Amino acid sequence: MKTNFSLVLFISFLLSVPSFAQSKVTTAHIKVFGNCGMCKSRIEKVLDHSGIKLAKWNTKTKDLEVVYNKKKISEQQIHELVASVGHDTDKVKAKDEVYAKLPFCCLYRDHDHSGIHDDGEGKKHDNHQ
Repeated sequence: MKTNFSLVLFISFLLSVPSFAQSKVTTAHIKVFGNCGMCKSRIEKVLDHSGIKLAKWNTKTKDLEVVYNKKKISEQQIHELVASVGHDTDKVKAKDEVYAKLPFCCLYRDHDHSGIHDDGEGKKHDNHQ
């Protein structure tokens, strides 16, 4: 009887192990507004942060891919970090006073930048790299 109880207890423990072993790392895709390589650099730099494993923003699609440890940082905190440097996300709007300090080429809300060239990776731009 004692052996059966120990066996049931051991099996119960084994069944609960996957919940402990679940990955803490997750990937999020966040819409982040910006225009150029300077924006890309700024967005990715602010996400060089504890708990974030990878942050890659595409200037053409406006998609930010973030791989992060959800035990160390939340997706909401990631949105707030991006907004703190002047870039709106699909959930958090940057403060107007922070946005206003961005270089002209980075102003994405009400400006036409059709004459500015960018290759999608932020490598070419009229007046800056």
